[in-house]
Amino acid sequence: MFKPNVTERGVQPIVEAAAGLESARLESTGLESMIADLYAKSGNSGLSREQFSAILDEVAARYLPAGASAQETAEFFAGLRVEELALARACAAGQERAWEIFMARYREKLYDIAAYIAKESSAARELADSLYADLYGTTTRDGQRVSKLASYTGRGSLEGWLRTVLAQEFVNRFRRQRRLVSLDEESEDGVQFAAAAPDPAIAIDPRLETATDEVLSALSAEERFILASYYLDGRTLAEIARTLAVHESTISRKLDKLAKSLRKHILTTLERKGMSRRQAEDAMEADVRDLRLNIRERVAQETGPPAFSDKKGEVRASDVGPRTSGG
Repeated sequence: MFKPNVTERGVQPIVEAAAGLESARLESTGLESMIADLYAKSGNSGLSREQFSAILDEVAARYLPAGASAQETAEFFAGLRVEELALARACAAGQERAWEIFMARYREKLYDIAAYIAKESSAARELADSLYADLYGTTTRDGQRVSKLASYTGRGSLEGWLRTVLAQEFVNRFRRQRRLVSLDEESEDGVQFAAAAPDPAIAIDPRLETATDEVLSALSAEERFILASYYLDGRTLAEIARTLAVHESTISRKLDKLAKSLRKHILTTLERKGMSRRQAEDAMEADVRDLRLNIRERVAQETGPPAFSDKKGEVRASDVGPRTSGG
């Protein structure tokens, strides 16, 4: 007869291990059930269940830390706009029915958004029409169709994402047109010494700028240092970890938590300023480069690494030495 390997704690370790495996199995089963429900809610996009699940995995891999629990993954999936995500990705995959639905739902909205950005009807229609090829995916790369819609992740509304894409295309077209004007042509017109025309301003809700400013200003010295090092100075996780004398995975987890926390607090602040949840999420689709806000000034306020603390102890700046430009 089999006898368990009895230790000082008896058979308790075996029981705990079995309970842990059962809990993990139940969590996994619950997540699979949730994905099935989300697929049912995603509508008749033309995607198979396997394709839909693969898209969710791709989006989760982009925004969730490695080793995220089933509960964390489920909470993340619950916040996605799965119907809009499935529609966009089906269009990107070449599903004609999905593209018909997309055009019926968003064609006029695209023209309205373009009119708001371009301020002139013919320019607006040209701007919107120029985007269709990129959205539909008329070009291929390595045998695969290339569609801008493949980059939509469902974290905000599809309409808000389209607004951002159109605005960026408008800026890009403006810059390309400026480069096409030669110096000789400008000289003939007598404007060779004229001040360069500024890039067109993209309408950004001022409440987004105010909310972003408030949230960034409330960051701790440690948080500002990590954000500035990674996003503004381009330092790697390993370089930041060496500076603060902690493990690289600690910095990775910290960055992920910071990104989620920033988004959550900005959304909360926008709602406090009178926006609905959907309006706040749409506003968050704006390109940070279009904010009239000096992000570096708000974030990079430290001349050296601050004290870093975690559950295992505390490391002070004086213990890790001065910060060097080389990382």
